[in-house]
Amino acid sequence: MAYLTSSKLVASAFESRAAHHNHAIHVVLGKKENNDVESLILKLDVAGIPIGWVSQEEGALLYCRDQVAWEAGTEVLRLRGGINRTTGRRSVLDINSIVATRGSDRSASTLNDVPALTNAGLFQRDGYLCLYCGEELPVRLLTRDHVVPLSRGGEDSWENVVSSCRACNHRKADRLLDEIGMKLIAVPYAPNRAEGLILANRRILADQMMFLSGRVGRGSRMRRG
Repeated sequence: MAYLTSSKLVASAFESRAAHHNHAIHVVLGKKENNDVESLILKLDVAGIPIGWVSQEEGALLYCRDQVAWEAGTEVLRLRGGINRTTGRRSVLDINSIVATRGSDRSASTLNDVPALTNAGLFQRDGYLCLYCGEELPVRLLTRDHVVPLSRGGEDSWENVVSSCRACNHRKADRLLDEIGMKLIAVPYAPNRAEGLILANRRILADQMMFLSGRVGRGSRMRRG
């Protein structure tokens, strides 16, 4: 969609909220300009259920369209717009790192929604460990292993997959654990919506992490407390 890749619509929103300008926006994080790494905004529904991550441009539009019901974060991301033709001042919009939005969103009906299974999410869920031998490894040396092999009726689901080093994966092959005396060091589980959002964002801010980690499932290794 065009508004995700262009600053023109956000610039227009700045105009409708403040005064007219004719310059594209650039992003300032705190007092330090940062054009390389863009922190994402955590979007909630009005009841506080996490919906997903949105870009800073999308976050700006939520504010400019008066769709933000309340804020929950401690971090503030500052967007600077163009120069006001009348005052000569640059327009500024501060957006919170966690925003709840008005209206309904069916995708955010429950925290129990399970995110799509990906290798990136799986390896992060398991702490980049082989859940058979316990060795911590870089992503390129990890594999997805099915505890109950697909050839034995196992499913390709969160509850039946673990991170595994290549050696353990090869050793286990298509056999069951009790057939070869192998054991898991942790039980695989399906992350809920909150943990799925943690797994999906490698540049998560501290306040966003605190908000989401307090809402993960009981079996989560990311659970606080």
